[in-house]
Amino acid sequence: MLKQMTKLAGATLLGASILISAGCSTKVSRISASEEVALSDRWNAKDSELVANEMIDDMLSFPWARDFELENSQRPTIIISRIRNKSHEHIAIDTFTNDIKRAIIRSGRADFVAGGDERDAIRDERRDQELNSKNAKAQGQENAADFALSGSVNSIVDQVGDDRVTFYQVDMKLIDMESNREVWNGQKKIQKLQEKNSFGF
Repeated sequence: MLKQMTKLAGATLLGASILISAGCSTKVSRISASEEVALSDRWNAKDSELVANEMIDDMLSFPWARDFELENSQRPTIIISRIRNKSHEHIAIDTFTNDIKRAIIRSGRADFVAGGDERDAIRDERRDQELNSKNAKAQGQENAADFALSGSVNSIVDQVGDDRVTFYQVDMKLIDMESNREVWNGQKKIQKLQEKNSFGF
């Protein structure tokens, strides 16, 4: 009798463990990169893309771009000075910066020049070409930036119990490199509500 009860208990535990394993299985599916999957109220890839596109559209709608092209018979050239993350969470600023670059280039209204580490790497490559290539690109022929773009991402979190509102504010400005004049100042706000459902039994 004891042996039968032991076998029954073992079978019950085995069945329970199989059910638990099945219930905790992980499934991974491929989805479109353009589709937003919001698992939390945190800043995500869709926020980065939408904010970049909207702010660059707004920036290029201001008179500075038209005025520059009329006066110089060419499109303005922009460099990204610095985009700072001043929010409460880690944000992939490089991803946001690349979204901004793509929006500028895609617009066809302005050109973009490399800055920072990227610019230094290109200059190192040109120096290497001078030593090793018969058709090396000449030093001192870079296009200078006409305007410098900078900005920041800020956030505020308001939470009561399991409900939380996260507010993001992105501020950016464009400075004329010659006159130091601020020709555009833009702002984009995002507010996200995360509510935790409670189930009663």
